Amino acid sequence: QVQLVESGGGLVQSGGSLRLSCTASGSIFSASAVGWYRQAPGKQRELVAGIIRNGNTNYADSVKGRFTISRDNGQNTVYLQMNNLKPEDTAVYYCYAAYDWGAKYEYWGQGTQVTVSL
Repeated sequence: QVQLVESGGGLVQSGGSLRLSCTASGSIFSASAVGWYRQAPGKQRELVAGIIRNGNTNYADSVKGRFTISRDNGQNTVYLQMNNLKPEDTAVYYCYAAYDWGAKYEYWGQGTQVTVSL
């Protein structure tokens, strides 16, 4: 069992920045993938950014060039640096980690609210 704890959400004006953190109780290094999803009211949860084990990253088109995902294996922490935030980025952001231990396991954080005002 892996627990994920997110922090760093909040209220920011359009054009501002926030950095989300997600600290895992287990090894981030051994995860097959880690990253961030978000869910806005009335919308489906969508992938924002992810890192796979070899370090390759992927981003939603809507955040490319504005958001950067990174990880600190020593601290078992995944970060999402969000710059030039827009009102449409308003959502609950969830950290996830996927592991392949013979069977596949996925773990989710509790979510952190990001609100971007005009």
